[in-house]
Amino acid sequence: MGAVVMSGATLQFRAGLRRRPHKYLLCSIAICSALAARSVDGAWAADWPGAAPVLRGTVSPGYVRWDGWQAGIQAGFGNMNADFGNSTGSLVAFILRNSTLESEGRPSSWTTLPSNTTTGPVFGGFVGYNWQWSELVVGWDLAYKRPSSLNSSTGDSLRRLFDTSDSVRHDVTIDAQTSFKLVDYATLRGRAGYAFGEFLPYAFLGAAVGRFNYQTNVSVTDTMTNLAVAPPVPGDLGTFQQSASAGQKNVYVAGLATGLGIDWAITPGVFLRAEWEYALFGPVNGTRSNTNTGFVGLGARF
Repeated sequence: MGAVVMSGATLQFRAGLRRRPHKYLLCSIAICSALAARSVDGAWAADWPGAAPVLRGTVSPGYVRWDGWQAGIQAGFGNMNADFGNSTGSLVAFILRNSTLESEGRPSSWTTLPSNTTTGPVFGGFVGYNWQWSELVVGWDLAYKRPSSLNSSTGDSLRRLFDTSDSVRHDVTIDAQTSFKLVDYATLRGRAGYAFGEFLPYAFLGAAVGRFNYQTNVSVTDTMTNLAVAPPVPGDLGTFQQSASAGQKNVYVAGLATGLGIDWAITPGVFLRAEWEYALFGPVNGTRSNTNTGFVGLGARF
């Protein structure tokens, strides 16, 4: 009796398989999928709220990650403004030292040479590091730039009449020539930016160190007239003339650098850069200078 019942149940089960195979197939797939999910994510009862990627916050943000190390190369075009107004002062003061003319008239403070501007290409490279909090990006970079032809030269003469307290009229002429070259410079800058999609606009401020070469030549001619006699005879006290020069190579001067830029991530590890930089340097032999440079660059993130 029991064997007949068992045999009938077996026949009934096999008949069910033939009549409803799709139901059992679907159940098998569901069980296998659940087991696979359990093996990857752990116990599903505990992890169910985070099982969907959207719920777990894995959707990509609307901006690129910029944190980490970066390095690249730059090329640009800029100008150097050189103010030579005080470049002859020390030489003129040396020529006229211990004289009444210098102590009262101060020819060393006269503006003999004008300002001058020169332009040319600039090349360089940079390395830096970024930290990122959401869209806010801050960092630093160290850069080296070498101008191709930011060198300036000018020459001029200045003539003035000056009467000193000893009744002497001085007809003074100062002739001067100077050359000035920015060899290269380096910057250490702090940066702050805000990420928008693949773009990172930023501003920066930092220190700069420039290396300069210069050469200045000055000649002072003083034709003296005695005003105590009547009528005064121009040049009756004679003419004084003396020259001096000063020059030096590889003069290092500190300065400041500031500007704006934007990075564009063209791949997860490569970006393009466009940048404007203003650098102001301290005086070199009385000559003050600054640069305005526009750069384009190619960088990589690590």
